[in-house]
Order: sequence, then C-alpha cells, then structure tokens
Amino acid sequence: MSKHGIILFGHGARDPRWAEPFERLATKLRATRSDPVSLAFLELMMPDLPTAVAALALDGCDTVTVVPVFFGQGGHVRRDLPLVIDQCRSAHPYLTIHCATAVGEDDGVLDAVADYCVRQVGS
Repeated sequence: MSKHGIILFGHGARDPRWAEPFERLATKLRATRSDPVSLAFLELMMPDLPTAVAALALDGCDTVTVVPVFFGQGGHVRRDLPLVIDQCRSAHPYLTIHCATAVGEDDGVLDAVADYCVRQVGS
C-alpha cells in the first residue's frame, strides 16, 4: 500500500515561536489525512529537509511532497531548495519526491489573505 508524506518547508528563525503557525498548519493537515505530515526548515531550526525526508522514508513513505510555506518564489525557493531536493533524491533514489510551488503563488491562498485583510478593516 502506498504512503504519501507531506513536508511543510519553511525558512526557519532563531525564535522558536516563529514556527508556531507552521505547527498549527501541520496539525490541521494531520487531522484530514492518514499519511504523515512533517515540518522541515532551510536554516536555524530543525529538522532540515534531508532529515525530514529520511524520517518519512523510514516511516514507509514511497512518495513525498515538499510544500514550500513561503509567500513567494524568492531565491531560497528558486535556488537553494532545488539543490536540497536533488540531495534528497540522491540519498533516497527509491523515493518519489515532488516539490510544490510556494504557497503564496496559489490564487486560493492569495484570496484567503485578501479576505483576511478585508476583515481587518471591518469591511
């Protein structure tokens, strides 16, 4: 039976509270699916992406989708992330690894943010 993990990939920060919204998002996703959902970070926080991918592979996943929880496709997503994804693919050649675009590039996400902004001014 196939197992498809999701990794929410963020930048990372020195302040551990920065990760709280990502943890809440992971909790929401876990409530809607039976396959694993985990977090990974580019820098300053753990786990890093190779560690998270290795953990999902050990958990029996045959496919992993990395979702960059970035507002846009900046340098980290365009340059750094593909290099780390390639490293993960080399380390786990039997694992199919997909990488989504940054969440902020999705029109549905932008619509949700626009709705939030409108609610803040009391429309």
